[in-house]
Amino acid sequence: MENLEKIILSLAPDAKIEENTQRFTATIAPEKLRKVAEGLKAKGFDYLMCLTGMDYKDSLGVIYHIAPSNDEANVIVLKTSTPDRETPNLPTVSDLWEIAYFYEREVYDFYGIIFTNHPDMRRLFLREDWKGFPFRKDYDANPALNPIPEKVPSVESFENVPTYSIDKDGKLVKKEYPLFSKDEYVVNFGPQHPSTHGVLHLRISLEGEIIKHIDPHFGYIHRGVEKMCESMTYPQMLYLTERLDYLCGTMNRHALCACIEKAAGIEVPARAQYVRTIIDELTRIASHLIGWACMCNDMGSITAFIYGMRDREKIMDIYEETAGGRLMVNYYVIGGLAADIHPNFQNRVKEFIPYMRKMIKEYHVLFTGNPIAYGRMKNIGILSKEKAVALGVTGPSGRASGWACDVRKIEPYAAYDKVNFEEVLHQEGGTFDRYMIRLEEIEQSLRIIEQLIDNIPDGDFKAKVPAIVKIPAGEYYQRVENARGDFSIYINSTGDKNPYRVKFRSPCLSLITALCPLCDKEKIADLIMISGSMDYVIPCVDR
Repeated sequence: MENLEKIILSLAPDAKIEENTQRFTATIAPEKLRKVAEGLKAKGFDYLMCLTGMDYKDSLGVIYHIAPSNDEANVIVLKTSTPDRETPNLPTVSDLWEIAYFYEREVYDFYGIIFTNHPDMRRLFLREDWKGFPFRKDYDANPALNPIPEKVPSVESFENVPTYSIDKDGKLVKKEYPLFSKDEYVVNFGPQHPSTHGVLHLRISLEGEIIKHIDPHFGYIHRGVEKMCESMTYPQMLYLTERLDYLCGTMNRHALCACIEKAAGIEVPARAQYVRTIIDELTRIASHLIGWACMCNDMGSITAFIYGMRDREKIMDIYEETAGGRLMVNYYVIGGLAADIHPNFQNRVKEFIPYMRKMIKEYHVLFTGNPIAYGRMKNIGILSKEKAVALGVTGPSGRASGWACDVRKIEPYAAYDKVNFEEVLHQEGGTFDRYMIRLEEIEQSLRIIEQLIDNIPDGDFKAKVPAIVKIPAGEYYQRVENARGDFSIYINSTGDKNPYRVKFRSPCLSLITALCPLCDKEKIADLIMISGSMDYVIPCVDR
C-alpha cells in the first residue's frame, strides 16, 4: 500500500497530519472532503469502517475511519468540521460508501449536521418531531426546555423524505419527495413481530408477493448508551457494553477493556488473555447456537430451536460457575478478570468440546439435509462481496460472500496470535451460505479453545489498576470480532476520568441495511428466512 501520508497530501496538500496518534489521522477542510473521499475510493479504500459525529464545542464535525477491504490494517482516519452551529452542513459520501447512507442519518439525528445531496435526511433513531440534537454538548435535557413529544406521530411525519442541496448562491435548499407513491402497496412488518428478532419496524413495498423496497425504522429501544458514557467513569461503562448485543456481550466488553488498557498502558497478564480468548470463543459458539436455532425456528423447525437452546445452556452453566452470571456475565474488568477461573472450569470446557462436535453432526442430520429447508435457502438472498464491503457487512455474513474480514486475523488481540484456525469463507453469498458458515465457525471456535484450555499460564488474573482510571488525552480505537462482525469502540479522551466522546461501531446496523438489496425481487415469504440468516440483534443497533 502506498504511503498513507503521501496519498492524503496528493489529494489535499493543505491537510493537517496529526502526530503521535494510534492510527494515521488527517484533518481536512469541508470543501476538500469530496475530492479526498473520491480519491481514496479510487485508490481502493472501499470499506468505510465507522463514521462518528463530534461536537468540538467551537465546531461540529465528523470522523471517518476508512480502509481497503483487502488490507484493513491500513486505516486512514479523516476529520472535518464546520464552525456553523445554526445550519451545519457537510457534503455526503453516501454515493461512495453505501453504508454512509445510514451513518450520516445517525449523525444528523444526534448532532444536526446536514449532509448535502444525501437522498434521505430523516432522523434515524429519534422521532421526526423531536426537538434539538441530544449529543451536542450544549443540549439541555430538561423536559421544561425540550419537552418530550407526547402524541403518537402522524403517518405524514415519515411519509415525506427531506433532502438538501447548495444553490448557486451558496444557500442551503430543502426539498421533499414522497417515500412511497400513492399507488404502492406497503406492508408493515414489526415492530412486535417475533421474527424481527427484536423491536424492528420494516415498511415493505410490494408488487404482488415480490418485494420492491424495504424502509427500516429503528429507535424503538434506543437508550442513548453512547451519551450515557460521557457522564460515567471507565469502569462504570463496562456494564453497558454487555447490554448492547447481549448474545455476545463478553466480546463487546472485551473491546472496551482492551481499548482502555491500551490507552492507559496497562499490561494484562497472560493468564487473563488466555481465559478471555476461551470465554470469547465459548460466547461465539453460544451466539451461533441461538442464531442457528432461531433461524430454523423461523422456518418452522421447533425441534432445532430446542436443540440449540439445550446446548447453549451448557455454556451458560460454565459461565455461571466461574463468573456468577449467565447472559450478562460481567467477568472482564480493566486489567484482566473479575476473579480467577473456577477449579472445575478446564474440565467442564474439555467435556463440552467433544459433546458439541457430536451435536453439530446431529444439526446437519436434523435440518441441513432436509430437502425442504435446503430448497428454501439455496440461491435466495444473494449478497455479493462488493455489496457486502459497500454496506460494511462483516462477520459471518460478510465471509459468506467471500470477504476475508475476520478481525482476529487482521489485528490479533488477546491470545489469538497463539492459535491456529481457519477463517471460514464461502463464495456464493446466499442464505444457505450464511446458514452453513455459523456451524462451520463453531468447529473453528472449538479448535481455538482446544489449543488454549490446557495451556492457560499460571500467575495473576488481573493487573494492578489505579483506583480512579484515567487515560491520556487523545483518541483511541479498538476492534474485536464479535459473533456478528467488526465491533469497534472509539474513545475521545481529555485526560479526565470520564470520556469526552464514545462511539460503538455496530455490526448489526450494517446487517439490517443489507436487507433491502438482499430481498430485492424476492418473495415476501422469504423475508423471514433471509433476515434470520443475517442474525442481527436490535439493541446493538439502537445504541
